Amino acid sequence: MSGKKKRKIRTEFRKNREVRVRRGDLTKDFQDHGFEQDDSAQTERVSGKGSLSRKRTVVGEQLDGEAGLSVLPEVDESACLRGTVLSVGGLHSPVQSDDTGEVYQCATRRLLKTLSTDQRHVLAAGDRVLFRPASNLEGIIERIEPRHGVLCRTSRGRQHVMVANIDLMLIVSSAAEPGLKPHLIDRLLVTSEKFGIRPVICLNKIDLIDAADLQPLIGVYAQMGYEILPLSATDRIGTDRLRQMVVGARSVVVGQSGVGKSSLLNAIEPGLDLRVSHVSSDSEKGRHTTTASRLIPLDSGGYIVDTPGIRQFQLWDVIPEEVVGFCRDLRPYVSHCRFPDCTHTHEADCAIKDAVADGRLDVRRYESYCQMLET
Repeated sequence: MSGKKKRKIRTEFRKNREVRVRRGDLTKDFQDHGFEQDDSAQTERVSGKGSLSRKRTVVGEQLDGEAGLSVLPEVDESACLRGTVLSVGGLHSPVQSDDTGEVYQCATRRLLKTLSTDQRHVLAAGDRVLFRPASNLEGIIERIEPRHGVLCRTSRGRQHVMVANIDLMLIVSSAAEPGLKPHLIDRLLVTSEKFGIRPVICLNKIDLIDAADLQPLIGVYAQMGYEILPLSATDRIGTDRLRQMVVGARSVVVGQSGVGKSSLLNAIEPGLDLRVSHVSSDSEKGRHTTTASRLIPLDSGGYIVDTPGIRQFQLWDVIPEEVVGFCRDLRPYVSHCRFPDCTHTHEADCAIKDAVADGRLDVRRYESYCQMLET
């Protein structure tokens, strides 16, 4: 922003930006004067100019909300360092400096924390930031740069950004223990289409089943143009190819608990020694060994983000009418439907339903599309 003219922007802050100060002398006033009326105004003027207004004027640049925060505040860049957020948790977040590689424990500027936003947390792993360094490798995050390649979901009506600024999404699922969840894969594929992230479907633990059993599923995704990688972290099957994929890339591994995300990272990056655990024999569910998204720099260049296991993934900012446009296999049939606003669920002369009935579209994929319309 150094070459741009400073602008004053009127923007919204959260309601608790300022709190009304409670009078502490009400009891004393009552004891001294009782309920006597005074000459002060008995009504309160409510407008946008009071000290409790949610609007504030800041100096900076207005941005598209999908790129992160709606405001890019002006800061003194000469006094700041650029860096990448490694993880988020508590009052301080580790930020690695681009210049020195040192890791600073940084607090987030109050202005950023109190801007009105749909995000559950203003900061995310992978964020590019400007921070003001202090002594003892501490600092203050002054600005969060616009994002791209965002992996996010809906959490209690707000946007939960799991990781930002990635270009490769490794969707890890297991062939067994726990069983395959293709509907979760479909939702992650929709997110990758929406935010422009290259997806790779990684099918781990293929050593536990007959590989021929996966061919129908692999065939469906391969026909759609997606890359599928059969893997086994224990037998080192496919790990060399996976290692080549992540060289120099900004990657994230995502999937349900117990599918072997941390085990795969240990296999492709010697010395990581990430904690792993076994799947419960009773519930066939994995145990959470990764509790927060964490950015891991790779010796071969680039970085990879290990994320906590996902049990539910609700799409963020995707209305039902948009879902079909993010499904590569369904999209070509949309223009052949009789009605332009066809939902492809109950209408007559629907090209997508006809294709499913004729066997040209996979039935499970169509059922997955219908589920995404409902949630």
